[in-house]
Amino acid sequence: MGVLTRIASLVVLLAAWQLAALEAGSRLLPAPLAVLRFIVQEAERGDLAHNVGMTLLRVAISFAVAMLLGVVLGVALGRSKVTDLTLDTPLLVLLNTPALVITVLAYVWVGLTETAAILAVVLNKLPNVAVIVREGARNLDPGLDEMARAYRLDRLTWARDLLIPQLQPYIVTAARSGLSLAWKIVLVVELLGRPDGVGFAINYYFVQSTDVAAIIGYSLVFMAVMIGIDVLLLQRLEAYVRRWR
Repeated sequence: MGVLTRIASLVVLLAAWQLAALEAGSRLLPAPLAVLRFIVQEAERGDLAHNVGMTLLRVAISFAVAMLLGVVLGVALGRSKVTDLTLDTPLLVLLNTPALVITVLAYVWVGLTETAAILAVVLNKLPNVAVIVREGARNLDPGLDEMARAYRLDRLTWARDLLIPQLQPYIVTAARSGLSLAWKIVLVVELLGRPDGVGFAINYYFVQSTDVAAIIGYSLVFMAVMIGIDVLLLQRLEAYVRRWR
């Protein structure tokens, strides 16, 4: 029933898109078939796979770095009041600084390089991860900590058997919200200063010919890829770590 409902909603969405395209004119809002035709042509040239692949690579690298640093920082903030008070203000500043500003500053300070691009995405995503994981670290079961002290568990055993299992739901939540944020920021980064990627392609077709079919086509393809990752990987991972409930 759920699959049929999703298919029906997709059909309704496509029908509404087709009607809106007829009303607006093909140049302002191309019909679904026109967008599909562009996607097929771009794929045949090889540009689609290259640009999507480069964006996925940047998302993967920046996502992994931000998750690692964010989890470590979040645990430190949640476990130490001094650390939390010291770093809370810088964290709030990063959280409320627009992604565009961080991206521009990264390019100005580091240069138009891959390092600057990854750094910009990491700085935008890291506070989000740290804040979510901090809440998890604050809500650790004190009884388990007492048990760890009573049995004199070393830090590695404590982290592996007590800390990480309790933080898993928070880490997965941070991953899901962070992934949707990361790929959007990567597109901004590519639009401003990279020679390839989905963001670069969207900017190219906008500047060169205002090709709306190309803009929508690239957006739809990459959205489909990211939704697939979320549904097939992250949602299943979230269900697994919450199975005890």
